[in-house]
Amino acid sequence: MQTKVIRQTATFPAKPSEVYELLMDSRKHASFSGAKANISRKVGGKFTAYDGYCEGTNLELIENKKIVQSWRGKDWPEGHYSTLSYTLSPVKTGTRLSFYQSGVPVKNYVHIKQGWIDHYWQPMKKKLAAK
Repeated sequence: MQTKVIRQTATFPAKPSEVYELLMDSRKHASFSGAKANISRKVGGKFTAYDGYCEGTNLELIENKKIVQSWRGKDWPEGHYSTLSYTLSPVKTGTRLSFYQSGVPVKNYVHIKQGWIDHYWQPMKKKLAAK
């Protein structure tokens, strides 16, 4: 199967700890996404988000700095996972999130690439700006 890589950056008006919590706390994730999330905070722990559309395992967690996960969409080929990382860096205006996802099936690439913007970065910015 052919795969592609997604690279994106987003800046949030908040501290890295606040961005980290939005991604790793089940209730806070649900508050910006509007969908159920169940997220383990342990390496090797499982997660689901967006009412079960995405699932995976935490591979590396450095609190307030980095999250690495295996990740798949429900409509992906059975057993295929991508690897993604969120790296959080403090900047003058808040936090810069650098995002990298490898192993995205070509047939899902456009949808997933835009999905990060529409379903993560934009609602997260809105949530953090409203605090």
